Amino acid sequence: MLATHLPELEALERILDLGAPHLQVKVVHQVTSPAGTALPVYAIGLGNPDPDVPAIGFFGGVHGLERIGAEVVIAFLHNLVMRLQWDATLHSQLESVRLLFMPIVNPGGMLMGTRANPQGVDLMRNAPVDAVDKVPFLVGGQRISATLPWYRGLADRPMEAENLALCAEVRSELLSRPFSMALDCHSGFGASDRIWLPYAHTRKPITHLAEMQALKDVFLQTYSHHPYVFEPQSLQYLAHGDIWDYLYLEACTDPARMFLPLTLEMGSWLWIKKNPRQVFSLKGIFNPLIAHRQHRVLRRHLSLLDFLCRASASHTRWVPTGDARAKLHAEALRAWYD
Repeated sequence: MLATHLPELEALERILDLGAPHLQVKVVHQVTSPAGTALPVYAIGLGNPDPDVPAIGFFGGVHGLERIGAEVVIAFLHNLVMRLQWDATLHSQLESVRLLFMPIVNPGGMLMGTRANPQGVDLMRNAPVDAVDKVPFLVGGQRISATLPWYRGLADRPMEAENLALCAEVRSELLSRPFSMALDCHSGFGASDRIWLPYAHTRKPITHLAEMQALKDVFLQTYSHHPYVFEPQSLQYLAHGDIWDYLYLEACTDPARMFLPLTLEMGSWLWIKKNPRQVFSLKGIFNPLIAHRQHRVLRRHLSLLDFLCRASASHTRWVPTGDARAKLHAEALRAWYD
């Protein structure tokens, strides 16, 4: 029986009602599920819209199976909306930063319980970027059939509508500014929580390697006890069609602007280890199924998202220049590419 409602979307819309005086809300795309349900893709703005202030975007639900990614972003938005009722320091912080939220990029896939969107396309294999080195069979993206996972879509077609909507918002709210960041929340790889930086399509280091190393250093200085492994995605595997590679490469065409995209890859194998029966559920492979573990995961990452907001607002205090930048670049090469 096809599902006809999406709890995460309902929770998001309740938060939008609560935060209505402070939020700028748009429906950037409308998905129709196989059951005929209309599902909006929301883009939510918060903070200073001045194009000269820095910005950060938070994204979730790109893969419909990975509901916990959407839930982490929704939990953080809820945290901010409730704090806006009493937290004077948050109001002050929001004067110096712009926040963008797209918590459920792929509501059709989430409703259907599939990784792909309703057309069978994996949105993280759909961008017009081809890997320059060998990718793992199927996992790295394939054009054989939409009936197989990790389908990229046809080569001569535009990107899927969900990706086009995401790119339009990123260009408008993030890439238009002198400095911006993004965090895309996923789950399913390994037993550790990983923060991945580009690239996925090549093992070459990115242009802003020194800035990524500086961000990592600031985070480690701030949080001496944390669960994250920082690394380029290419250390684990390569893939075609990564949307953040595509947007990062576009951003790099303008040297006056800096865009630092990150992916939070929550390690779902740890949840399976604690509750082995989850392996018999497709949802359980990617999400914590026991309520107290889900609550723990939602709490666990709030400090990371809050840190990234503060780091974006204060980027002039940690983004390196001159000799310091060269030193950090060399450190990152030794750590990640030696």
